[in-house]
Amino acid sequence: MTTTKSARELAETYFTAWEAGDFDTLRGLLAEDVDFVGPLGTASGIDQALGGLRGLGQVLEKIDVKVRVAEGDEVITWFELRTAIAPPAPTANWMHVENGRIARIRVTFDPRELLAGFEKKA
Repeated sequence: MTTTKSARELAETYFTAWEAGDFDTLRGLLAEDVDFVGPLGTASGIDQALGGLRGLGQVLEKIDVKVRVAEGDEVITWFELRTAIAPPAPTANWMHVENGRIARIRVTFDPRELLAGFEKKA
């Protein structure tokens, strides 16, 4: 378990910061070598991960958390991803924490409506 914040607290702070567009706080939560895999792409390292969060953050309206389950250094958050360009997307996010930072993130949702929204926006 982490010594400063629990994995659950890190996940809560991550989603609050992302929704607020607070990328300085997000940077402080992520491990330098954070590894991200999701339906819109992958990211290796903190700068790529933040780039992806910024990209989706441009259309993000709300992260409507339905439930969060934590066990040790693992956290799963089930939420509706609400954007300005698509209907809400039910989303599952798994995070693994190492040394007090988020080290791995896996996200799953159906990206079709979001991708169509990005195409219309372009």
